[in-house]
Amino acid sequence: MKELNKKVAVITGAGSGIGRALAKSLAARGCRLALSDINDAGLAETAAQLEGAEVRTYRLDVSDRDALYAHAEQVAKAFGQVNLVINNAGVALSASVREMTDEDFRWVMDIDFWGVAHGTRAFLPHLIASGDGHVVNLSSVFGLIGVPKQSAYNAAKFAVRGFTESLRQEMQLEGLPVAVSCVHPGGIRTNIARAARMGKSENAEAQRRGFDKLAMTTPEKAAEIIVRGILRDEARILVGPDAWGIDALNRLLGSAYQPLVARFSRKNLYV
Repeated sequence: MKELNKKVAVITGAGSGIGRALAKSLAARGCRLALSDINDAGLAETAAQLEGAEVRTYRLDVSDRDALYAHAEQVAKAFGQVNLVINNAGVALSASVREMTDEDFRWVMDIDFWGVAHGTRAFLPHLIASGDGHVVNLSSVFGLIGVPKQSAYNAAKFAVRGFTESLRQEMQLEGLPVAVSCVHPGGIRTNIARAARMGKSENAEAQRRGFDKLAMTTPEKAAEIIVRGILRDEARILVGPDAWGIDALNRLLGSAYQPLVARFSRKNLYV
């Protein structure tokens, strides 16, 4: 996909953060936008910032498989085609394996993994039919390394990575006109940490302050990096200097990265 003008782009989680920034970046490049979120007020605010763009908004819970498939049909009918799908919606949980509840574990997986998997599969026939499609799935740096108290989030984001990398190879081997990219953001200045669920023993405010200190990249910068990666058909899009550092750490050390992460976590997560 070398040209974005007039392409139909679908973005989940467009009511704030990276999703909103992506909507603005793609609108500036002439995309026609199908934006969704579970937060009606946030979604309306995003749409209000896109004056002059062709935008349709949809209230969508990505954990609802049937709603996602219905959404794909609705968008395809409304726009006549679908070219770009960005499965961005996500949530976070900070809790140990011992402490987290089944409900919280399921909540993270249903949104962060199944929302991506069902969103991809629902739109894939439309992307193929367009003759020039692209799937962009949001993983995380936590899809590259394991981090204490992030086991559920790690599980979802590692799963997104594996699913997406497999899909990219399938599209190439089958000669289908769909590019596939997996995005690994580092610390981005969004509200995901403030909206995260916490285990009972967690010092929530201290952890959120710690995340704010580590958030190096603005959503606007993240969006520009992602859009550039789409235009370059990058398989893996690393967002932020911390993402590049973590990727290098994993490549250089393999599983030996774990003591370093444990040392960092002892100072910053066990508070």
